[in-house]
Amino acid sequence: MSRRPSSPAAPPPSFVLAVRVQPRSSKEEVAGISDGVVRIRLTAPPVEGKANEALLKFLSKKLGVPKGALELVAGDHGRNKLIRVHGLAGEAVCARLGAAPAT
Repeated sequence: MSRRPSSPAAPPPSFVLAVRVQPRSSKEEVAGISDGVVRIRLTAPPVEGKANEALLKFLSKKLGVPKGALELVAGDHGRNKLIRVHGLAGEAVCARLGAAPAT
């Protein structure tokens, strides 16, 4: 008997999300989207990575994925950040954040 070679599995979906963070806000929320960038307000201060940690926690809860599925790709020390979301396609990310996908 010959076995068919198994086809390689398709890679899981992932999406890179452009985010602009506004730290030290009165509440945590998605503040809207403009020019393909999701604006997020966070209560955490922008010191010692606290805002980055708060951002990943907020996105994890909002998107319904574990924090391990989120990766800070760029913007470790700035307000503009790129976050890779593993396991979700772009449409699902945008729908869960209440934002329209970029076309």
